Amino acid sequence: MTQVWSRDALAGGGSYKSWVEKTFTKRECVHIVPSSKDPHRCLPGCQICQQLVRCCCGRLIGQHSLFNGCVAPTTSRGQLEDTTTQVSESWSVEQHTVESPTDAYGIINFQGGSRCCKAKYMRLSHDSKPEDILELMLKEWQMELPKLLISVHGGMQKFELHPRIKQSLSKGLFKAAVTTGAWIVTGGINTGAAKHVGDALNEHASKLSRTVCTIGIAPWGVVENRNDLIGRNVVAPYQTLLKPLSKLSILNNVHSHFLLVDDGTVGKYGAEVNLRRTLEKTISLQQIHARIGQGVPVVALVVEGGPGVILTVLEYLQQSPPVPVVVCEGTGRAADLLASLHKQTGEGG
Repeated sequence: MTQVWSRDALAGGGSYKSWVEKTFTKRECVHIVPSSKDPHRCLPGCQICQQLVRCCCGRLIGQHSLFNGCVAPTTSRGQLEDTTTQVSESWSVEQHTVESPTDAYGIINFQGGSRCCKAKYMRLSHDSKPEDILELMLKEWQMELPKLLISVHGGMQKFELHPRIKQSLSKGLFKAAVTTGAWIVTGGINTGAAKHVGDALNEHASKLSRTVCTIGIAPWGVVENRNDLIGRNVVAPYQTLLKPLSKLSILNNVHSHFLLVDDGTVGKYGAEVNLRRTLEKTISLQQIHARIGQGVPVVALVVEGGPGVILTVLEYLQQSPPVPVVVCEGTGRAADLLASLHKQTGEGG
C-alpha cells in the first residue's frame, strides 16, 4: 500500500526524509578507469595523477571521494586497493559506481535574480522507478496531475530566436499553461531551448495566478554549483553565476521543479534521457477521465536541436499510439530540417 505523507512532513518532518532516502539514491564512481591512453601510474599520493588525469566518469582521479592516493583508495582494513583499471576496460555505470541514499533534495532558492524564485528539487539515480518519481511529484510535492504534458526538446547550446518566433512560442506556451494546467518538461538548464521556455513563461509571469509546473530534467553532473544543493530536505541558496571557462550549466530559475539525474558521471549529458522517456510514458498512462479511460495526452515540441533531437522525434512517432510532434520552423538546425522534409513528404507518408 502506498503511504501518503502530509504537507507538514514535506516541510520538515522525519517521515518524508526517511521515505526519500529509502526510495531515491545517488551514484558515485569508485572504480577508476583513466581516460588517458597512457595514464600516469606511480605511488600513492602522486599529485600529478590527482590533478591531471581524469577517470572515464569525467572526474579527476583526486576528486574521487574514496580515493587515497594515485593508485587506489584504501580498503575497509586500511590496506591499499588498486582500483585503477587498464584503459582497455570500458567504464560503465553498473560496474564502476555504487549507490547510496540521495543527499541532495529540498528547495532551491535562486540568488541574484530580479525576483525571488524557488523550486523543489531531487537528486536521484538514473534508474529510479518512474512510479516512485510520480509519487514524489503528486503526493510529496503536491503537484496536480496535468491534463496535458508538453515535452520540449531542442539545442543545449545558446542560439537566438527571431522575435516573431519567440513571441509565438511565448504566447503558445502561456495559453497552454493557463487553459490546460499543463506540465512543461525541459532540459532545465539556463541555455538553449530550456532557457527560451523559461523566458517565454517569465514574460507572462505577472499574469499567472499560480506557478506553472515547469519541470527541468537535467544530469546532476552537468550542473554548475551543484555542491550548493547538497543537503537533506533543505532550502539551498543557489548562485546563478557561471564560472569563467566552465563547461557546466546553470539551472534556469523559471522552472518550478527539478529532477537531477545521477549516473556517476560529470560534465556529460545522457543520464537523463531514459528516465525522462519512461517518466513521460508513466504520466501518459495516468487516467484523467476514469469513465472513458483517457490518459494524459503528451505533445512533443521541437525548438532547434541536433541529431539527438531527430532520433527523439523518431522514437515519439514509433510509440503506440504515436506522440504528436510540433516543430517550430525557423528556429534552426533539426527543427528546420524536419520542417523541410515534412513539406516534401506526400500525403501517403
